[in-house]
Amino acid sequence: MKPKFAFDPAAAVAHLRANDEVLAKLIDRVGAFELELKIADSLFDALLRSIVYQQLHGKAAATIHGRVLVELARHGGATHEALAKVSDAALRGAGLSGNKLLAVRDLAVKCRDGIVPTLREARKIGDDELVARLTEVRGIGPWTVHMLLMFHLGRPDVMPTGDFAIRLGFKKLYNKRKDPTPEAILKHARRWQPYRSVASWYLWRSLDDAT
Repeated sequence: MKPKFAFDPAAAVAHLRANDEVLAKLIDRVGAFELELKIADSLFDALLRSIVYQQLHGKAAATIHGRVLVELARHGGATHEALAKVSDAALRGAGLSGNKLLAVRDLAVKCRDGIVPTLREARKIGDDELVARLTEVRGIGPWTVHMLLMFHLGRPDVMPTGDFAIRLGFKKLYNKRKDPTPEAILKHARRWQPYRSVASWYLWRSLDDAT
């Protein structure tokens, strides 16, 4: 089943238009809000992919991720229970670095212990609590959780100030001389609430050549 947003995108765009003239002009240039949610069977599945992809180019990361999934499939699929049955040697052979091996092991433990919730549980937990719980996993920082909240869970009001492109897009769109601080972006973004995720998507699009 295709994942759905936890909000009405049309209402979100209307709210942003009404509360920010500069952003409204960007929306006119970019067009409709077209963020596509990603499908994941579990938070373990989504976070495993995030860990594997860290600091790697797409093709290399996809290759390693595919090899890891093959190893997990031998033990039942992309679950923390399966990972516990895969040897370190097999995971290293799939291409995981030492640090990423430690990170995925920690992810499996945090899933087993309930610190990382199930996908169903996560849908009932607030953004701040999810950030707090998921960043307990080795190698998972706020940016990774913000991306999960936006692209997997479809949360409406995420403001990923740790994202370089968000800061650059904000700087250019609002003609800031200096690089904006996270605090400055958050202050301005109050007018976007409760749809900062949608505003963030438009900031990303503002950097596209087409806009």
